[in-house]
Amino acid sequence: MFSIISCRAIRSTFFIHQSKIVESSAFLSKIRHARTESTVEFSVGVLDSQDFLSISKRNLNVSAVNTMTSNENNNGVISLDEARRFMVDCFTKSNTNQPNAQAMADLLAEADYRGHYSHGMNRLEMYINDLHINSTDGNVMPLILNETPSTAWVDGLNGLGAVVGNFCMDLAIEKAKTTGVGVVCAKRSNHYGIAGWYTLRAMEKGFIGISATNTSPLMCPTRAMEAGLGTNPISFAAPADKNDSFVLDMATTAVAVGKIEIQRRKGEPVPAGWAYDTNGKITTDADIAFESGCLAPLGGEEVTSGYKGYGMGAMVEVLCGILAGANFSTKIRKWTHSGSDSEANLGQFFMALDPKCFAPGFTGRLSEMNDILRNLTPTDPSNPVLIAGDPERIHMKKVDSEGGVRYTDNQIKACQKLSERLGVSPIKFNS
Repeated sequence: MFSIISCRAIRSTFFIHQSKIVESSAFLSKIRHARTESTVEFSVGVLDSQDFLSISKRNLNVSAVNTMTSNENNNGVISLDEARRFMVDCFTKSNTNQPNAQAMADLLAEADYRGHYSHGMNRLEMYINDLHINSTDGNVMPLILNETPSTAWVDGLNGLGAVVGNFCMDLAIEKAKTTGVGVVCAKRSNHYGIAGWYTLRAMEKGFIGISATNTSPLMCPTRAMEAGLGTNPISFAAPADKNDSFVLDMATTAVAVGKIEIQRRKGEPVPAGWAYDTNGKITTDADIAFESGCLAPLGGEEVTSGYKGYGMGAMVEVLCGILAGANFSTKIRKWTHSGSDSEANLGQFFMALDPKCFAPGFTGRLSEMNDILRNLTPTDPSNPVLIAGDPERIHMKKVDSEGGVRYTDNQIKACQKLSERLGVSPIKFNS
């Protein structure tokens, strides 16, 4: 059963799970129980970041939130600690030392925690396959090839993406502490998960973080019938007051390929505008979309400004593949879930920037901007205006309240098969 909460001050309606409503005297100015309906109605003043976090993600009709829970009848809840344990076991059984296994497990668990299921447990088997055919080295640490007080060029030595990414962003942060800015690019890296994992590392230290990576060619550039660039994601994270922040994490394609994989796992079609078939026509068939490997750029077709997404993807390619001396464009190996026998040699970019080097009061102004945007009158009263990072915050609150993450039946089955294949203890549900 759900409760309908009307926030009259911003003319928005939020749907909140009845058992999860958080009452705060500072937030609620009036509570009225309806006699004939299961509703609770209250009015508020201005919605700020703390008020916003009292809203349960589950029942917000927000298309930006990526969820695997298409229904409430799947297998139950798995704690984040158990998800990490299972993934660490899988990595250590796959030619990976304990610290590097933990780094990868932390990355993937964080993706699921934040609601980016396409880049969490869903990616585990791909990494394991690469390790078993030795196309990725699970035991190396990156090497600095060249550096200045503010910059560094790094060789990832074909290591795991999170190992390379953590090393590079931590190096950028240390440089920013001294000079105000740290910029690091790496060659010979691998798939590094959600780009936001690295920008959050910088933000948590008080810096603005920027990170990007190139990927296997999956984007069809405007006017092309074949892929020439990757999904080439980029993330930007900045700290604000009151535990607020701005955390953008996006592909430069209309959608990350992992979202199509999730639709395949759920047996559901993809929305029109995500991908093309082999004839260059828009398709909604998840299998065809995955097999064609031709994603639309952000913005879609040329008439809807898809060339802007194409341009952003090319910009990421310059910062990552070209600047780092890594593979780029069609020189990168083809995307495959089963593993590839060739080195990916991906390029990645990391920046940490100290806002204290500029106008004072950065975090306060950012917090004010966030609140202004959240309180704009929405076009649809049931869909409040969000800022980058809100969908993830809402999802994390949901995971915390439920004591873990819910996965699709097909994902659980894939984990069971992986545990049998590797001889590790199966993943366990919460009791």
